[in-house]
Formats: sequence, structure tokens, C-alpha cells
Amino acid sequence: MKVNQPLSDTYIKDYEQVRELFDYNPVSEQDWHARVAWLDKTRDLRAERKELVKRLRAYNAERNPHAAVSTALDQLEQDDALVVVGGQQSGLFTGPLLVIYKALTIIQTARMAAQRLSRPVVPVFWIAGEDHDFDEVNHTYVLSPELQVQKIRIDHPTGVRSMVSEVVVSPEVWHAAIQQLCDLLPNTEFKADLMEKLNTYAAVSDTLSDFYARIFGMLFGEAGLVLIDSADQAIRSIEVPMFERIIAQNDELERAYFQSQDDVARQGFSAQADVTAGNANLFYIHEGTRLLLHKENGRFTDRKGLVSFSVDELRTALASSPERFSNNVLTRPLMQDYLFPVLSAILGTGEIAYWALTHHAFHEVGFRMPIIVPRMSFTFVEGTVQKQMTKYDLTFEDVTERFAERREAWLHAQDTLGLDADFDHLKQELESMYQPILSKLAQIQAGLGKLGETNKQKVMEQVEFLQNRAVNDLAKQNETALRHWDRIHSSLMPLGKPQERVYNIFAYLNRYGSAWISSLYEIPLDLTGQHRVIS
Repeated sequence: MKVNQPLSDTYIKDYEQVRELFDYNPVSEQDWHARVAWLDKTRDLRAERKELVKRLRAYNAERNPHAAVSTALDQLEQDDALVVVGGQQSGLFTGPLLVIYKALTIIQTARMAAQRLSRPVVPVFWIAGEDHDFDEVNHTYVLSPELQVQKIRIDHPTGVRSMVSEVVVSPEVWHAAIQQLCDLLPNTEFKADLMEKLNTYAAVSDTLSDFYARIFGMLFGEAGLVLIDSADQAIRSIEVPMFERIIAQNDELERAYFQSQDDVARQGFSAQADVTAGNANLFYIHEGTRLLLHKENGRFTDRKGLVSFSVDELRTALASSPERFSNNVLTRPLMQDYLFPVLSAILGTGEIAYWALTHHAFHEVGFRMPIIVPRMSFTFVEGTVQKQMTKYDLTFEDVTERFAERREAWLHAQDTLGLDADFDHLKQELESMYQPILSKLAQIQAGLGKLGETNKQKVMEQVEFLQNRAVNDLAKQNETALRHWDRIHSSLMPLGKPQERVYNIFAYLNRYGSAWISSLYEIPLDLTGQHRVIS
């Protein structure tokens, strides 16, 4: 397996190596036109457009009520409208920065495509509210004034394995989380307004997904970003025909996923999602719990045997209660393509890898995989951090790849008295002086030789103690500078991870206001998803 070269890296850097796993090359203008031509001739394969827009209007009017969104929905009703879609789970306070960069990529790609193709292209953000892993979305991170990475978290009120969009969060929990965020952020001219907005949104949000949608509306509504919650029951009835196809062609889809898994393995990559025999790749909601269905002896059941359906019984349940059905990671891409005329899907690196497993499944249901555009990836270097990096002659690669080594070398250079060298020389001298004595002691008695060795070790330990004390005192003399070093690392590589995977946007909004979001639109779109450093 190409352990050191993930599939997504190859997709970004050398598409030709993995082209058989996908349908379109994102940097080929010809492929963009080919995708449009295919969408135009297959309109009958997708959901009824006006009914979908009607329900999206209701959802966005409550949570994302911007004129630009209404205009985007007007465009979506048109037969020639296309969609650029991407999504994420509904993290607390929007979760890590990478979610913001994904939304930015969706908007920028839609604008680019509309200009290139001379037709309406609507940006859509898919909130994965049907996911049930609450622990993945119930927290976020902020850098405290003490340069500590602080986690803000809310607890699941019941622990039931239900969809995130069904988990009700109490006003007290919202208030505590917002207050914790407020306490961690320094006072600025923007802080009071931000906290007021968060409290206003929390007051009318029952769930994390609702809160998330309202914040997204604040950030991106003016750009016309349309929101959809995959758990929205108003959407479920529209999805019924696609669920029917997934049930009817379940065995064929299973073989398609295994075929794609074989293709991925043959290319030398490891799969990023589980393809298991008998997995129906559908969830069923039973007494509030989201159960993954499997096929056993011609029936659809869960691992614990709480539910069991024949094919006909499952179809009947779908017809009467579509809100009980939910996609998994391998059927969700198919459902997106059924609901929308998806020109392009904006994906993160992990998503690109598992979407490769859906290639044959798309074809099995008569679809083609949309153009996959990697989300843009950034590290934001604040002015103060940039000045400190310049002061200590640090590059971005120094911080991300060899920070400890560079920090140690800098501190060593502050030892103008040469104490480290003196201590090393002293230890060498002691070693050479002890050696002949230890040999003679061993000749007198073996036990005396061992006693001498113990004596030597104690002396060496005392020298080491003195050396470490000197290093610590030297560090204290350079405490301010070392805090600069810690600030640099905490800013760019918090918890040893890329900044975009940890920090939340509100620290930047608190410092720079909405102008920070506006500045992101000035960054040119990059269809290859190469990581960029911005300041």
C-alpha cells in the first residue's frame, strides 16, 4: 500500500495516476463541459426540482434568510441551473476552520463555473445532520490568552445513538458554551456583537444543526450559499424514489462497492471506508436509535436483531415512514446526485479517498460521479506571528516539520558561555579518569568493581543534574523569547496538527470582524487543493 502517499494526495498532484477511479478531471475545462452535457440529458433521473426548492425555501427562510439565498433558490428552480455542493457535520460554533474553507471553495467554484459555462450555478452546503456520532461534533478549540489550546464541549443529554439533528440541546447548555467561548476570547471591538448574535441564535435553536445553520447563514448567506440539512424530514419524502432504488439494487450496489475497493487496492491504496459483506449501506431509525442495516438470510436486520424486514416489508416501511431512513457515507453521494444537478462536489482529503469507493455505484444506478474539487487548504499566519517567525528566522516548514529541533538549536545558541561544551568535556574527562581506577578495583574484588561503577554513575548523575539546572536557568533568562516560540507553534500547529483541523473561526472574527471572511474571497480559487499559507 502507498502508506506515505494517500489517494487524495495523488488525486491532487497527479490525477492521471488515479483517473480510472473517477469520472472527471477537475482541471480539464473539457471535462466541465462534458459533465454539463451529461446533466442536461439526464434530468429525468433526478428529483422534481420545484418541490425540492419549495422545501429548501422553508428551511433557509428560518435559518438563512438572506436576499442572495432567495435569489439562488430562484435560480435553482430553472431547468438549466447546476449545483456545486459540499458538506460537513454540524460542529460546535461551526467546528474547525477547514469547514469554513470548504464553504469558501463551494462558493468560489460556483462563481467560477457560472462564468465559465454562462449559466446559473448555485452553491449548496449539505449539513450532515443525519450522522449520529455526537462526540465528533460536540466540541471546538480556541487558543487561550495563556497560549493553551482550550477545548469547549457540550455533552449529549441522553447518550442515545440518534441523529445529531434530533438531539435537543437545552438553553443552559448553550449559555454555558457561549460563556466559555466569551471568557477565552480577548476583549475587542467586535466581541460584544458576536456574543449577542450567538446568544440570539442559541435562543431559537433546539439542536446543534440548527445553531450551526444560523451561524453559517451569518457567515455566508450574503454570498448566496443555500443550506440543506440531510436530516430534514421535509426532504425525506422527496428522497423516497432513490431509497427505493438503493433497496431494489442493494446486492448490485454491494458488488459495485467491492469492485471499486478492488480498483483502489490494485492502484496500491488502502480504503478509507469500510466495505463489508452484507452491509446494506442504509440506516433505519428505531425508537430514536440509528441502526445500520445488514442483509442476513434474505432479510434486512441490524447487528443486535432489534429490527428485521423482508424486501417488501422494508419498502412498505419506507412508503409509510420515510423519516426513519438515512444514508451512510457510501450512499449519501448517490442521494446528493439524485436531489441536485451536481456539477461538482467539494471534498476534503479523506472524502476524496472514500468517494473513490462509490465510482461503480454511481454507474450502477445510472449516474456518473460529479467533478470532484479538493477543498482549498490554508494556514493563516497572523501579523504578530509572522514578525516573530522573521525574528527567529523560521520558515513555515521549520514550524511544521522540525520545530523542536530548531527551538533546541536556538536555545543552545543563547549559551554564550559555552557551558554545554564545558559539561560535555567534563563528562568525557570523568569517564576517562574513572576507567583505569575501575579496572584496578575489579582486580581486587569483583564486588568492589561494581561499587566503583555505581560511584561513577552517581557522580555523572550529579553532573547531569547541574547541567540540566544550568539549561533550565538559561531557559528562564529567555522566557519571553521562548513564549514567542510557543506562540508560533500553538498558532500554526496546535496539538501537533494543522491549524485548519483544530481552531475555530470565532477567534479570528473576534479579532478582525467580518472583514476576515471578506478577505478570504480575495484568495484566488485553486482547483487542485494545494495547501497555501496566507497572512
